[in-house]
Amino acid sequence: MELRRLIKNSRGFTLIELLIVMTIIGILAAISVPSYKRHTIKAKETVLMEDLYQMRQAIDAYFADNGKYPDSLGDLEENKYLRGIPRDPMTGATDTWEVTPPDPLPDSGDLAEGGVFDVHSGSDAIGLNGIPYSEW
Repeated sequence: MELRRLIKNSRGFTLIELLIVMTIIGILAAISVPSYKRHTIKAKETVLMEDLYQMRQAIDAYFADNGKYPDSLGDLEENKYLRGIPRDPMTGATDTWEVTPPDPLPDSGDLAEGGVFDVHSGSDAIGLNGIPYSEW
């Protein structure tokens, strides 16, 4: 009889036990969320660096093959130097890439042919290293 009463009275948790568990979960979440966000940004930065590298390689290959720079990033895709224009991981769009035209040729002052010498992200955010993405 005594054993039945103990089992019957010991069902569930007390309010204090639940509050302690909720506090511990809250502390763990507060510690892990900033770390998760930082790792997400780091992953996007890695994708951005790789996309920039691949597009710059394609621009250089286009110049080596044609003797001029491409007029637009679309020329790289049309001529099969890229399978497609990558999505800028910082802006989430393919049409926000900022292109830099070529500098004037030495001695003549004329511009090199084409319109795309370099490419940068169109984001105005600043990277974890303190450098804006538009300057990478």
